[in-house]
Amino acid sequence: MEWRGRRGSRNVEDRRGTGARAGGMGIVGVLAVLAVGYFFGIDISPIVGALDQGGQSSEPRELTAEEQEMGQFVSVVLADNEEVWHRVLPQQAGVDYREPSLVMFSGMVNSACGTAQSAMGPFYCPNDQKVYLDTDFFRTMSQRMGAKGDFAYAYVIAHEVGHHVQNLLGILEQSMAVRQHSGEAQANRISVLTELQADCFAGIWARQANEQFGSLEPGDVEEAIGAAEAVGDDTLMANAGRAVVPDAFTHGSSEQRMEWFQRGFQSGQMGQCDTFKAAGM
Repeated sequence: MEWRGRRGSRNVEDRRGTGARAGGMGIVGVLAVLAVGYFFGIDISPIVGALDQGGQSSEPRELTAEEQEMGQFVSVVLADNEEVWHRVLPQQAGVDYREPSLVMFSGMVNSACGTAQSAMGPFYCPNDQKVYLDTDFFRTMSQRMGAKGDFAYAYVIAHEVGHHVQNLLGILEQSMAVRQHSGEAQANRISVLTELQADCFAGIWARQANEQFGSLEPGDVEEAIGAAEAVGDDTLMANAGRAVVPDAFTHGSSEQRMEWFQRGFQSGQMGQCDTFKAAGM
């Protein structure tokens, strides 16, 4: 992906390297971290121990050259998302695009959705309309999940911005309301459809960004598809040595995630990303 020397977003808040104390997450937060440990096959017992003690404080430190470069990369990818969705969302959905912020953090972070730990992975908080990202997750993608390359990382950011687009369209609110009044299997199904739509929106971004900026290099799309495959629920469960249980999926299988990303990339149209309609809902 060609990104160096291009405009970065002004909506990035870099909390890495700052001294901070994160409060305890409570039982819901601990269970969320436990769930991530289950799917990723990560030993999170030290994390839970820290949470039980009410969090940790860290001393301020200087960012490494690698961390600084990654911050610049994240800023450019977010700027690309801003430019694409400022054009696409009004054209295709008749809705003005409001830019989200992106918070880069290390270890733990406080958000309007609660305190989160980096083991939970990147997430979008609709309460403050911010994307939260510990850039060390990209190292995990590369070393533990086999998802390498800068465009694989860009896909992750675009997926989270896709959740912001869903929020602006009212989809997140509707899906959360339905999940609250559903049994576990149905709630998981709604979650999967929500995540697959965000994958499709990420595909739209990839296509539109390439048309607008010519930023794709050979192999970039394959990197994104590889990342989508690596984060499929079935792949994560299998890699963790767990039984693959489709009813427990919350993000979709590898095949589904690759399919919906490619659908967005090939069409460039939001109308092709209605996962709920495709599922007969």
